Amino acid sequence: MRYLHVLLGAALLAPLADLQGAESRPDIVFIMADDLGWADVAFHGGNAPTPNLDRLAREGLELGQHYVAPVCSPTRTGLMTGRCWSRFGVNTPQNGLALPADTITVARALKSVGYDTCLTGKWHLGSLPEWGPNHYGFDHSYGSLAGGVSPWNHRYKQGPYTYTWHRNETLVDEPGHVTDLITAEAVNWIESRGANSFFLYVPFTAVHLPVKEPEEWLARVPDSIEGDVPRHYAACIMHLDDSVRKIVAALEKKGRRRNTLLVFTSDNGGSTAENNDLKYPDDNCPNGKLPGNNLPLRGQKGTLYEGGIRVPTIVSWPDGAKPGKVECPVQITDWMPTFCTLAGYQAETDLRWDGSDITRLLTEHVPLPQRPLYSVGTRWDARTLRLGDWKLIVSGEKGKQKIELFDIAEDPSESENLAEQQPERVKQLLAQIDKMADRDRDAVVKK
Repeated sequence: MRYLHVLLGAALLAPLADLQGAESRPDIVFIMADDLGWADVAFHGGNAPTPNLDRLAREGLELGQHYVAPVCSPTRTGLMTGRCWSRFGVNTPQNGLALPADTITVARALKSVGYDTCLTGKWHLGSLPEWGPNHYGFDHSYGSLAGGVSPWNHRYKQGPYTYTWHRNETLVDEPGHVTDLITAEAVNWIESRGANSFFLYVPFTAVHLPVKEPEEWLARVPDSIEGDVPRHYAACIMHLDDSVRKIVAALEKKGRRRNTLLVFTSDNGGSTAENNDLKYPDDNCPNGKLPGNNLPLRGQKGTLYEGGIRVPTIVSWPDGAKPGKVECPVQITDWMPTFCTLAGYQAETDLRWDGSDITRLLTEHVPLPQRPLYSVGTRWDARTLRLGDWKLIVSGEKGKQKIELFDIAEDPSESENLAEQQPERVKQLLAQIDKMADRDRDAVVKK
């Protein structure tokens, strides 16, 4: 059947998908928070209640070492393509066109085998309508074409991309809080589904600053959390948690919950007070003081330390995923190969994925073979390679490089640099990281 999918072309794929039966492959819901730190959630010790996420983590599968890029657009590139963001020259938040027009994205692949596809939330891979999600495989799109918008007027900074709130390429001006609007669009889209399998991508702008929460959510913040900024931030986390509840409830109401593979993650680590180079000129964040919490991990958004790139991640798939917690390192690039396998998609050409199919990790907790996980920092300022328990970070220019080596199994907080004690291991990992960097230079695509 998979071979026929390739041969018969897109016009016949939806009927073939129907013949497979709706129960033979999962619906997919991918929820991505924005700047949510490792310890911003209660199931990692956060001070804001997250009962719905806690329940999903308790009853589902937690991926304890799920890696993303240190900032937003690169992570979204990895999800959409199954490839390292550096293959496309994407390493910072991206308002310009990020992906070539003919890129086979995960949405385009799933659509070709009969999935309905929708994005509601933040795109940030090209901030003009003609670069938006509808051109990359999404039947329906809604939200911010650019980055994190102000919560009530839905505008993005000052400049050419200020007006970015849209529905299917048409700019719209709607009242309401950004989290509520993204959630309502997701719920309404789920409720409108027919028999087709579907892929729903919900990249929230929460908890990206600026945050300004409704009074009803501020009133629910525990009294132990004091100060205007921390209380708005906690309310934003709680609001996000309740939005996940509403999406799950919509799946249950539709009778699609059990065979829906739902993933919850974040696009990078939290923004903390250590982010001296990241200033947010907003009344809710005076003096650039940032409230995210990545403890006990080191670092924050924008860095290649664990606090910048290891994020809370839950998989909830009652009919498929084995509950529990796994510590096998995985990366955002793994989701496209996995979803394509589960959907029965086979590419006609080599898509040069950096990611791997992690289906058996999800369903049986079978760990993947040891493999290098590679990442590039913002503006090419650093590179990192994770291989087994070892992690190498190389930063700075040639001749002035800083080399750090950590044993993540023994030292997840990256407190002890072992580079001088392990010169042979450093040499081996440097050779690996140079090989991966060569692939960047070979693969960066002119758009």
